Amino acid sequence: MENNFLKEQEYIRAKKKVKEMKAFYIHLIVYVLVNIFLSGIIIFGLTQSGETLAEATSNFGVYSTWIFWGIGLFFHWLNVFGFGSIISKDWEAKKIKEIMEKDKQTNN
Repeated sequence: MENNFLKEQEYIRAKKKVKEMKAFYIHLIVYVLVNIFLSGIIIFGLTQSGETLAEATSNFGVYSTWIFWGIGLFFHWLNVFGFGSIISKDWEAKKIKEIMEKDKQTNN
């Protein structure tokens, strides 16, 4: 009975992790597509207003959304793949289980 409960908890945690990873990848795809679109519009607008292509592509406005949204995307990544696994609610339970398994292996 307890074994089934533990397996169900592991399944629920794994399913939640996959859902978080999927959300991050969707965020990444939207980030790239929207920023390509916005950069294209800004470059097109700047070239239509008389700037050369080199001047237009060196304008900070072309890259500003990449940078600022990228900071948010970095923190999303960090939450899903980085510090999230260390400071999550389940960290203590995972660590206890890991230590118990190590102890079991050394005692056998």
